[in-house]
Amino acid sequence: MWDLIQRGGPMMYLILISSVIAFGVVIERAYHLNKARIDAARFMENIVNVLKRNKIIEAIEICNSTPGPIAHIVKAGILKHDRSKPEIREAVEEASQLEIPRLEKHLPVLATIAHIAPLLGLVGTVTGMIKSFQVIQQKASAMVPVNPGDLAGGILEALLATLAGLLVAIPTYIAYNYLVSQVDNLVYDMETSATDLVNLLSSKRDTYEV
Repeated sequence: MWDLIQRGGPMMYLILISSVIAFGVVIERAYHLNKARIDAARFMENIVNVLKRNKIIEAIEICNSTPGPIAHIVKAGILKHDRSKPEIREAVEEASQLEIPRLEKHLPVLATIAHIAPLLGLVGTVTGMIKSFQVIQQKASAMVPVNPGDLAGGILEALLATLAGLLVAIPTYIAYNYLVSQVDNLVYDMETSATDLVNLLSSKRDTYEV
């Protein structure tokens, strides 16, 4: 394997570094998003049942014991339970603006690697072909016949660089789309939970007692 990397030319090292970074980001994001995922419907059902009994402190404790952005956003709204609907909505939106960037953290890195890995492979392809043409030029200047073996090194470098770039870009792009879909699902659950909470609190705020 290491021999192939060396034969692929200098671009292979950049592609290899990109693959390591991409792998680390995928593992970190998958772990983080998995921790952030909860059963939003069941969580909101518990919150609604508690709030209908005017148990604000208990609802906050449920949020504190529940991991993930949905609980954080709901807690922000509950803390404003005695305010007007616009104020409750504003608190929820501010909390969302803090949580969404955390969910999307490092995803641009994956997108960048997915786009530049084939370009790095293309650069390696070009440099490999340049080496082959340089051999042809040198042989022609010396009036020496060109053998296929003389060109093999440059062509091999070109092909290995192209292959490596694609092997990094394709799974990285797939992982990126998967993680983006997971973020979108979480954001949808956040928005749904926030809307339900705002509607509930705005209709019950005058009757709540801690």
